[in-house]
Amino acid sequence: MTNVRPYLGAVLCTLFACSHSPSRGTAPVRIEEATIEELQVAMTSGELTSHALVQHYLERIALYDKNGPKLNAFLLVNPHALSEADRLDQERATKGPRGPLHGIAVVLKDNMNTVDLPTTGGSTAFVGAQPQSDAFIVAKLHEAGAVILGKTNLHELARAGTTVSSLGGQTLNPYDLARTPGGSSGGTAVAVAANMATVGLGSDTVNSVRSPASACDLVGVRPTRGLVSRSGIIPAALTQDMAGPLARTVADAAVVLEVIQGYDEKDPTTADGRGMAKRSYRADLKADGLRGARIGILRSFFGSKPEHEEVNRVVTEAIARMKAQGAEPIELNVPLDVEQLIATMDVQKWESKTQIDAWLRDLGPGAPRIHTFDEWIASGKFDKTLEKGLKAAQPFDHPERDPEYLERIGPRKDALQKQVIAILDERKLDAIVYPHQKRLTVPIGESQAERNGFLASITGFPAITVPAGFSSGGVPIGIELLGRPFAEPTLFNLAFAYEKGTHNRRPPASAP
Repeated sequence: MTNVRPYLGAVLCTLFACSHSPSRGTAPVRIEEATIEELQVAMTSGELTSHALVQHYLERIALYDKNGPKLNAFLLVNPHALSEADRLDQERATKGPRGPLHGIAVVLKDNMNTVDLPTTGGSTAFVGAQPQSDAFIVAKLHEAGAVILGKTNLHELARAGTTVSSLGGQTLNPYDLARTPGGSSGGTAVAVAANMATVGLGSDTVNSVRSPASACDLVGVRPTRGLVSRSGIIPAALTQDMAGPLARTVADAAVVLEVIQGYDEKDPTTADGRGMAKRSYRADLKADGLRGARIGILRSFFGSKPEHEEVNRVVTEAIARMKAQGAEPIELNVPLDVEQLIATMDVQKWESKTQIDAWLRDLGPGAPRIHTFDEWIASGKFDKTLEKGLKAAQPFDHPERDPEYLERIGPRKDALQKQVIAILDERKLDAIVYPHQKRLTVPIGESQAERNGFLASITGFPAITVPAGFSSGGVPIGIELLGRPFAEPTLFNLAFAYEKGTHNRRPPASAP
């Protein structure tokens, strides 16, 4: 079983006759950095149980999240995680596993509704908010036999990119404790990167899955709009919102997407995904998947100042590795400027108020004392980084009446989608590549600038961010691949081949 090796705790348990029973999984397996497949092999063979897996993560959370480096990834650890693991172990013994996520520990960004745990969005204003049902993708995880290990910190209500909230405070980057982990799904990313969970889910309105993937040496996937439901997730701007996996490997991310995708009558966009979801994205993964691939290099998404040099160096080396693996890099000198796109197409200001009001109404009897967007602002119960954006959104009670908003979600969006498809078609490209962010993730206290994820979020096209390497100071840097709508199989294959040819993933020293 590849990379599943004895770890010290199990060896000591064996030597000193620990009191754990074999049914609790005291066999010598190495859990840190193990893939879903390796963990499933261990559980099938009896070397590991879900109980032991969850217990191991709980011990690491105790060591590294609130103690030691105090990474501060978790808002809440599920008090029922071990009993759920026991139930799934018993089910495995009597009926067999439900699938590849059976007994696997998953963390959720705390903007995803959970019927048995509160959902706060990281805001002190929404402490005690209790959804009456699970988000669609959370229900899919339960159906697949996953154990929900806990809810993670986020940039409050997913509204910025450094993962700080009034409820949870600042989450730290495990690779450089003086830096942010990106955001807004930074808590999920840190939990996975520091081996406090197997995989996790984040949401992505502009950059929010792929930014922490880039900053924390992970794989992050933003699926095609319509492939994954957003119902039951606190909205930031539904025109741009999406949910996706954060994982240590491409194959693990593929497993999670296989589980959470699907049609949901509560999210009309998923009608577009009917017939497009693949039963297994893993089946087509090939180590030579870059051979013959045409990869467009989007030069306008690279920086040209001294602060961009580290990222440019690493991403240039990554593209050279792709070429060495058989890809054909194609230079793209096209007029796409991410800052200009954000300035003229982002719709968060228009959609925030009405959509937050709708989320609060849907909570019904589980709603907190604050019931509207306006009441939230009046309460002052939010991190100071949100104030400017919240007040800018406050006037928009009827965004559908605003010509500027209609222009952004209509003609401008259509034109950009057609432009990107034309680039892919005319140059016969399999994907477009660029650094996810032009500069390193910022020190704590600064706002993250110059991220490139908006192209995927406003077009609704899929993108995957994978580890490209590290700065001279050891800060992770991610490279992003963007493809045509529902081209997830192609993107997974390209990313998998690159991953196997580089092995850029490494665990953080702060959580050994």
